[in-house]
Amino acid sequence: MLLVVAAAAALVSFSGGHGLGLVLVALVTVVVTVAAGYWFLAERGALRWTALAAAALGPLVAVVAYVAAGLLWVVLVVALLAAAAVWAARTALRPEPGAAPQAGVDATPATHPWIVMNPRSGGGKVERFGLKAKAEALGAEVELLDGPHKDVQQMARDALARGADLLGVAGGDGTQALVAQVAAEHDVPFLVISAGTRNHFALDLGLDREDPTGCLEALRDGVDVRIDLGNINGRTFVNNASFGAYAEVVENPAYRDDKRGTTLDALPELLHGTKGAHLRAHAGDIVIDAPQAVLVSNDPYDASDLAGMGRRPRLDRGVLGVVAVRVQNARQAVGLLHRAHNKGLTVTEATVVVVTADEPTIPVGIDGEAVQLETPVRCTTAPGALVVRLPRHRPGARPAGAKLAWAPLWSLAVGHGEAPAAA
Repeated sequence: MLLVVAAAAALVSFSGGHGLGLVLVALVTVVVTVAAGYWFLAERGALRWTALAAAALGPLVAVVAYVAAGLLWVVLVVALLAAAAVWAARTALRPEPGAAPQAGVDATPATHPWIVMNPRSGGGKVERFGLKAKAEALGAEVELLDGPHKDVQQMARDALARGADLLGVAGGDGTQALVAQVAAEHDVPFLVISAGTRNHFALDLGLDREDPTGCLEALRDGVDVRIDLGNINGRTFVNNASFGAYAEVVENPAYRDDKRGTTLDALPELLHGTKGAHLRAHAGDIVIDAPQAVLVSNDPYDASDLAGMGRRPRLDRGVLGVVAVRVQNARQAVGLLHRAHNKGLTVTEATVVVVTADEPTIPVGIDGEAVQLETPVRCTTAPGALVVRLPRHRPGARPAGAKLAWAPLWSLAVGHGEAPAAA
């Protein structure tokens, strides 16, 4: 809070009476940049590229204005003080570092671990890190998912029939979910090896996404953690299921080879509501009619993450997270993008989420994989359904990030409060 006061004092003291002007220039720059960014996504042709130019030139014009007035150094000082204030606030509100999100129990090493590895996943991580040889040296039976017609769930069931007492996957989140479903059905431990491209599931488990070899330590010295699984029309998901805009984009056959180009090409119709089914989402007592996008996650994401690209503080709360976006015009969308309001945004939790549509089938992105599902689509949670075998030491394990809130921050500042416990 002192840093906030210092930033304000610097703005008043050193701006030579131009403090209000500096603030107005900054606000106009932010509004223009965010609005131009939205129009770049939502429009086509000349307007799209004009908006891109405006988004790029806005900050540059602001800097030139500050330089011409001889006030750039003031802006930089104020920005640094404000950034330090935010850092200090988040540090003050962060849960205790030692507070483990989920408790694990010592695991007895598996006598017949079985691991399926996708050699194409993550740009060839299986071969690059020598995962097959390293897993076999630790006593694991390894099978490669190297054919287009292999049924990974049947492979896992066959392994169990041969006596496997642990199932593992080195691959993407979609493959992880398929084998996790079999592991949960037979209540055997499940091993996650971060050999995919994004590895969001591994991220939330605290695993090293850059070096998957560390995940194999769970075979030697591991702990068991019991977590939830999501279910959508009888299929398991470990991260999330997405409806509307994102699912429509993922369904495009060109998405895998050109994610950025496919997304930019599809967004105008999706944002204007001229493409896709008319959706209605029922989350507990809440009904969201005609959302452009709905994200249903296996346990809620951090409050600061509205796109399912960040972290979930816990995977054992026994609820589904729901984020739905329904904007009616460009002004509302731009305001939502730069957090000026929450109109059109629904964030809630539920144990059951039902999505209906005016079409018999709709595209759904399940852990990043595009599928067509019959409507209504029903999402449920299976609390504590899966036992995950994790290495004892996980470099990515950390408590949830802090959400800025003035009341607890003030309470801490005046000595009347304590840092919040882990969620």
